[in-house]
Amino acid sequence: MCGIVGYIGKRDVAPLLLEGLQRLEYRGYDSAGIVITSPKTAGLKMVKAKGRVRDLEAKVPARFKGTTGIAHTRWATHGAPSDVNAHPHMSADNKVAVVHNGIIDNASDLRKKLEADGVEFLSETDTEVLTHLIARAQAETLEEKVRQALRSVEGTYGIAVMHADFTDRIVVARNGSPVVLGIGEKEMFVASDVAALVAHTRQIVTLDDGEMATLKADDFRTYTTEGTRTTAEPTTVEWEAESYDMGGHDTYMHKEIHEQADAVDRVLRGRIDDRFSTVHLGGLNLDAREARAVRRVKILGCGTSYHAGMIGAQMIEELARIPADAEPASEFRYRNAVVDPDTLYVAVSQSGETYDVLAAVQELKRKGARVLGIVNVVGSAIAREADGGMYVHAGPEVCVVSTKCFTNTTVAFALLALHLGRTRDLSVRDGKRIIEGLRKLPGQISEILKQEEEIKKLSEQFADARSMLFIGRVRGYPVAREASLKLKEVSYIHAEAYPASELKHGPLALIEPALPTVAIVPDDDLLEKNRAAMEEIKARSGKILAVAHQEQEKADHTIVVPKNEDELDPILMGIPLQLLAYHTALALGRDIDKPRNLAKSVTVE
Repeated sequence: MCGIVGYIGKRDVAPLLLEGLQRLEYRGYDSAGIVITSPKTAGLKMVKAKGRVRDLEAKVPARFKGTTGIAHTRWATHGAPSDVNAHPHMSADNKVAVVHNGIIDNASDLRKKLEADGVEFLSETDTEVLTHLIARAQAETLEEKVRQALRSVEGTYGIAVMHADFTDRIVVARNGSPVVLGIGEKEMFVASDVAALVAHTRQIVTLDDGEMATLKADDFRTYTTEGTRTTAEPTTVEWEAESYDMGGHDTYMHKEIHEQADAVDRVLRGRIDDRFSTVHLGGLNLDAREARAVRRVKILGCGTSYHAGMIGAQMIEELARIPADAEPASEFRYRNAVVDPDTLYVAVSQSGETYDVLAAVQELKRKGARVLGIVNVVGSAIAREADGGMYVHAGPEVCVVSTKCFTNTTVAFALLALHLGRTRDLSVRDGKRIIEGLRKLPGQISEILKQEEEIKKLSEQFADARSMLFIGRVRGYPVAREASLKLKEVSYIHAEAYPASELKHGPLALIEPALPTVAIVPDDDLLEKNRAAMEEIKARSGKILAVAHQEQEKADHTIVVPKNEDELDPILMGIPLQLLAYHTALALGRDIDKPRNLAKSVTVE
């Protein structure tokens, strides 16, 4: 969600911060702001603007110079998008400036106490509370002022703080919202996402919850919120600045859809073991004896990650014969679930920072559960909290709407299912069969993407639809769920996904010529059942687009996808529907990479 960028060094800071904010635009936001200073400048100078980073840039005066600064893109929680509610927030004496990601749960109570003491608030935000707490703290150092303020705060935060009396430093802190330090040559950076850093340094330090840091131009140190020093060793990120460029495409979504063949090749690379018809997944930290002791698998994710988990659960049940299911992490963490020591829990998150998933992981760890993480971002919070796991190696995904990360996550689940199956009762023959299928995936994805022009023409028929229905059975149902979500997210057309078997139990009432249906029809043992569902729709004058392995007589149009192994077919069948959602949104003139009201990395509850 919101984005933080900060810099301290010798360079002109404003252009650096604005560039960093532009690299964070994909996270979703509604306003932006910047504050700067330097050892040679008196006080702090600030500019804020509702709208895009370009609107902020237009407001920055020509003589806006400094060598230290923090900047922010805001996604509204407390208070509507406006210049006043935009970050940074400044104290009444203009000495303290704060940018903040997260939500302060007790902000209302703190605000009342501060108002009773005579503090006047300018904004509706929870962050301004923190600004005044820091300004009023009775302490000699900025670090201690921030620590004192944080002792009063309940909730989540990733913050960066500047003070007019301490222009040689930026103080940052983390609790539940990412903070990443970038280590340069006599200059230091801070951001909420490595995307803002990789153009300048690939040496990073990721703060843990309850950890703070002081950045100076030539040094940094980390410590807990209680003041105890911590040891932080920089790591090297593998992504480069070029990974965040559009590469000749008009949108990031289009680029990322077309990167999927290469992305799948990366997630497979070095993991296949032909000798034993299995895979190498050393990062699981799960030996064969422990794997055989697993009696159930519970997968937790949100949104697209949840749908990938649904596909993963089916593959685990089919290949490993272990009971498995997926559940939204946002619901799991509130229902006081029974935590079974024989259950393997798998947390799924593209960013590795999704708050609901991270909170579920922390609760599971507190109760002694074994948790694996399947994430895309190395060193992310879930990756560090989990007992082991897998990186999906999709590369940076900039578009808010996930495509290649979803596909790579489903492939990662296929690897996990194969691994668990081969430690149990999956035969060598079936292991080889699945490996051969996995190796076919990149080529088959490329084959699907060659149909883009045909899919684009089909999408023009759906741009006027007010609603669409997506159906599938068993393996096809999670594909329908994800395809429905994609269309909603990027085109703003209402869409609903339903098991095809449930049509006669209610949804048939919706069928009419104005409601198109997308049917997922794999060539498996349920093929005739799916055809019967299409018969029911056609009998009621419904229009059908089928995604299938062969032309479907009852469909008005069929997108034919290559056949793989039955268990792996769901990985491929969603890809043409990504293109359908994309081109439908394009026809409607939507802001494809930054859909309204949405954020890429949901780091608040």
